[in-house]
Amino acid sequence: MDRIGVVGAGTMGRGVAELFAEHGHEVVLVDVTEAALASARDEIERNVRFAPLVRPGTPVRDPREVSGRIDFTLDLKHLADVDFLIENVTEDWEVKRPLYAELDAVCRPGTPFGVNTSAIPITRVAGLTGRPEHVIGMHFMNPAHLKPTVELIRGHHTSDGTIARTRALLDGVAKGHVLVEDSSGFVTNRVAMLTINEAVFLLHEGVSTAADVDRLFKECFGHAMGPLETADLIGLDTVLLSLKVLYDNFGDPKYRPCPLLTRLVDAGLHGRKTGQGFHSYESGE
Repeated sequence: MDRIGVVGAGTMGRGVAELFAEHGHEVVLVDVTEAALASARDEIERNVRFAPLVRPGTPVRDPREVSGRIDFTLDLKHLADVDFLIENVTEDWEVKRPLYAELDAVCRPGTPFGVNTSAIPITRVAGLTGRPEHVIGMHFMNPAHLKPTVELIRGHHTSDGTIARTRALLDGVAKGHVLVEDSSGFVTNRVAMLTINEAVFLLHEGVSTAADVDRLFKECFGHAMGPLETADLIGLDTVLLSLKVLYDNFGDPKYRPCPLLTRLVDAGLHGRKTGQGFHSYESGE
């Protein structure tokens, strides 16, 4: 069974690590702080403990057995023997750019790199490496261990072999997948970020409240979550970064972030992970 490298122990990275560890893979989870790794371990064990209640039919697993398959480490050198790498750091090009030179030097030649990004073009990331044919977009949805489908993105140089290997890996952890071509934001976020941003403008302009915007989308269109709830789940900081990437790539003013979104991010109100965004989660809502 493949040994999986996961870079970044934030919301997405810990979900990806949990997914593969639950399915029996050995995982190396790398982050830059002990605090992030400790928080990831606690959350993964908590999710495993409550999985049979949250996901009826899920087998009862020992949380420590699952987390025991994960090497929580600060050292990128622990990725030297992984068979497949999935990168999940922040949607900030200045952070990703130097990271890929390090990953390319540490990982074995031919090891596929899955780029878990919501907006940055895969071809641009692949150009940072000496293995562009082995770089593929793997856009997991949040929470990564629960959402049934992954958006795969073919970069300009991505080989058919890399696509086949990635499909097989996802099949093995019961994840569906849809392959799309490379374009900033791909399919999901080209649409979702515009919807979220327009919903924020409606709030900014006083047209409606956050609760009513979300209620309309749920009750009129049958969405499981409204756009502002979705933004809170993704993280308002990530939404803002994604919109900036879309704006930079397309130069189209329709991607200009709403000033209210920028203000909330500046205020540290990033959604569920901080307890407050467009909605309050302080009491566990």
